[in-house]
Amino acid sequence: MNLHQFRFVQEAARRNLNLTEAAKALHTSQPGVSKAIIELEEELGVDVFARHGKRLKRITEPGQHVLKSIEVIMREVGNLKRIGEQFSAQDSGTLSIATTHTQARYVLPVPVARLREAYPKVNISLHQATPHEVARMILDEVAEIGMATESLADYPELVTLPCYEWQHVLVVPNEHPLAQKERIGLEDLAHEALITYHPSFTGRGKIDQAFANRKLQPRIVLEAIDSDVIKTYVRLGLGIGIVAEMAMRDDPVGDLAVRPVGHLFGQSVARVAFKRGAYLRNFVYKFAELLSDRLSRDLIARAMSGHVNDYEL
Repeated sequence: MNLHQFRFVQEAARRNLNLTEAAKALHTSQPGVSKAIIELEEELGVDVFARHGKRLKRITEPGQHVLKSIEVIMREVGNLKRIGEQFSAQDSGTLSIATTHTQARYVLPVPVARLREAYPKVNISLHQATPHEVARMILDEVAEIGMATESLADYPELVTLPCYEWQHVLVVPNEHPLAQKERIGLEDLAHEALITYHPSFTGRGKIDQAFANRKLQPRIVLEAIDSDVIKTYVRLGLGIGIVAEMAMRDDPVGDLAVRPVGHLFGQSVARVAFKRGAYLRNFVYKFAELLSDRLSRDLIARAMSGHVNDYEL
């Protein structure tokens, strides 16, 4: 057996048992993938996949165990490569970060700049995606570190740590009646045209839940993944906005009034994530420390070995 066979089996499972798609992803031929899988099955003495004719139909019970072992083997192969890079390249290389637009735009610029100062030979590859895509990129080793508010804690294959808390704020034109209110209620918002995030982004679930708990139906006229887009449409008069507080910290224009609404929607937690069992290079630890005073190399190392809980932060 060899690593090529492991990759082919792993990719076939990832591509919903579609060998044509697996071959495309691996830049090889479909017959070559099929042959390598069959050879591995013959050597193991078990069928990894159940078939109907030449088509793969499902993963067998022994195949589930084989895939788990392959996952461990391929993860450790990746760790070996990173160890080699760590000690041969002397803290140079590329740090791949997967995150949402809000984190990339409003939270990461200063930590990224400070990391470049500390490690001038390190390049940054920034992947902006949905929270679920962020988790997938870490699991698929497209990124070494991820940051998002939603979803990351839902994956047991990830080690996630709370980074910081934040709340939503209401953004309205200065002349809007709500700009004059010190404390906003859900009933005030239920009668307004609302502009806020897409359901899978930036704490939107908390907004929906708050209205549902009060049996109120919000009138959401526009959804976006970009806080700047939300603010633009508020300025155009399409409605009032609900955005993450970090999106307003450095807003230079004074034509919008900002009112905290954390008492309505609660606190949200931004989390960092790593693939469980991955080997982290020096500059990955350093970047995490730059993200939050809560995070240290020792604490992250203990979390990666399963010895840290959220309450310790």
